[in-house]
Amino acid sequence: MTLAWTYLIIAGLLEIVWAIGLKYTQGFTQLWPSVITITSMVASVFLLAKAVETLPIGTAYAIWVGIGACGTALFGLMVLQETASPLRLFFLALLIVSITGLKLSSSS
Repeated sequence: MTLAWTYLIIAGLLEIVWAIGLKYTQGFTQLWPSVITITSMVASVFLLAKAVETLPIGTAYAIWVGIGACGTALFGLMVLQETASPLRLFFLALLIVSITGLKLSSSS
């Protein structure tokens, strides 16, 4: 795995952090959740920018969003006790398959 893929994976994980952090900032009125959220936003976008220096933008962006969406949804299911309907789980699995397929089909 190249450094660009490492950047992309870390950027996606940081996207999970800031997406979840939005829930805890209470409209950016809470200092530390806001600091963590904004810092992870900046770091996530910076690492995405570093990744797309090498990786195709369409692939990198789709994987970045997919990691963030999937991780945030799983956090909601596991920690926030959001509804885990069979259809929702099916589409999360489909998202994981799509992310994996994009990675495997990338020429970079």
